[in-house]
Amino acid sequence: MSAPGQRLLVVGAHSADFVWRSAGAVAKFVRGGGEALVVALTYGERGESGELWKEPGQTEEKVKEIRHGEASRAAEILGAGFRAFDLGDYPLEPTGADTARLAELMRDFAPTVVLTHPEKDPFNPDHPVAYQMVQKARLMTSGAGVESGFKTAPPSEFLVFEPHQPELCGFVPSVFVDITDVFELKKAAMAEMRAQRYLQGYYAERAEHRGNHARKVTANKDIRQAEAFMRLVPNVVGSL
Repeated sequence: MSAPGQRLLVVGAHSADFVWRSAGAVAKFVRGGGEALVVALTYGERGESGELWKEPGQTEEKVKEIRHGEASRAAEILGAGFRAFDLGDYPLEPTGADTARLAELMRDFAPTVVLTHPEKDPFNPDHPVAYQMVQKARLMTSGAGVESGFKTAPPSEFLVFEPHQPELCGFVPSVFVDITDVFELKKAAMAEMRAQRYLQGYYAERAEHRGNHARKVTANKDIRQAEAFMRLVPNVVGSL
C-alpha cells in the first residue's frame, strides 16, 4: 500500500476518530515503509468523553490530558506520530488562522495521501467542519495544483474514511484496504480509547463486514478484515 518516501496525513475532528476509522490503514501504511502523522483538531473533551465526566471532580483540562494520552499511545501502537490542535469541540469553530496552521503543517509534512471525514454527517456537528477545514487547507497547500507565489507541496491523494452511518453521509466506498495482518494492532489501538469503550466492538464488527465485501470484490478468501474509504480525486495511473 505504501513505499518509502510516502507520507500519510490523517485529520480527525476528535482525538479518537482516526482509530475507529483508519487504524488498520495507518498500520499498513507504516508497515509498508511509509510515514504517518495523525492530527486531532480537538480532543472531543465535551462531546465524546461522557465516561470520563462521570468521575468525581473531573475537569476539562484533565479530560484533555487523558484523551491526549489515549490518542498518543494508540498512534504509537500503529507507528504514527500524533499532534493535537486543541481547537475545542461541540462545536468545532476554526478560524482562518487555524486553517492556515493546518495548511502550514501540510506544506511541511507534504503528505502523499490525506484522509479525513466525509463532507456530510447529520449526527455530528464537528465532522463536516473538519472536512471543510482539511479540504481548504489542502488546496492552500498545493496552490490548487498550479505554481503560486507562496510555498506549496505537491497535490496529495484525497480520501475520506467511513463514517458511523455511511448511508446517511453520502459515503460510497471506492477503496478497501485489507487490514487482516494488522487487525490485532487496530484492536490494541482501539483498546487505548477507554473514554469510548462502547465503540470498540462496533468497529471490530465493521472491519469484519468490510472484509466480507472486499472478499467479494477480489475473490481473495484470505481477507478477513478491511477498512473502507471513498476517493475524492481521480487516481492517475499509467495504464489500466
